Amino acid sequence: MRELRSSAFWRAVLAEFLGSLLYALLGLGASLRWAPGPPSVVGSALAFGLAQTTLVQALGHVSGGHVNPAITLAFLMASQLSLPRALGYLLAQVLGMLAGAGVLYGVTPGPVRGTLGLTALHPGVGPGQGTVVELLLTAQFVLCVFASFDDRHDGRPAMAAVPVGFSLALGHLFGVR
Repeated sequence: MRELRSSAFWRAVLAEFLGSLLYALLGLGASLRWAPGPPSVVGSALAFGLAQTTLVQALGHVSGGHVNPAITLAFLMASQLSLPRALGYLLAQVLGMLAGAGVLYGVTPGPVRGTLGLTALHPGVGPGQGTVVELLLTAQFVLCVFASFDDRHDGRPAMAAVPVGFSLALGHLFGVR
C-alpha cells in the first residue's frame, strides 16, 4: 500500500488516463466518415498505430505507456506490474477512453458522428469467430510489446514504440473488416 502514497504512482495513473483519452480521441476521430463512401480501413489502422506509437514514446518513461487494458493485464499476469498499479491503470484507461470518446462526441457534428467509430461483426462472422480473431490479434500485439521492451533485446529501447505501433496497425488492417 506504500505504492499508493507515492507521487510516481499517481503520475503514472494520470499518464495512463491522458494516454487513453488521446488514443480514443485520435483513433476514433480518424475512423469517422467525413466524406461519403466507405470508411478508410488503412487510415483508421494508421491512426490507431501512430497514436499508439506516439503515446508509448511520450508516456513510456512515466507509466510504461500501456494505454491498452490488454497490455496492463498481460504485464500483471507476467508479474511485471503490481496489483494496485494494474488496478489504477485499468481504471484510468477506462475513464480516459470514455473521456476521449466524450470529447470526440462533443466536438464532432451530428451527421459525421455516426456510430463514433464503433465497429460490429461482419454479417458472415459469428461471435465465436470474432472472439478467436480478437484473441489472436491481441496475443500478437502483447507478444510484440513484450519483445520490444525485453531487456535482453539488442535493439534500441528508445525505438520500442515503433514496432508496437506497427503491430497495432497490422492488427487493425487484418481485423477491422
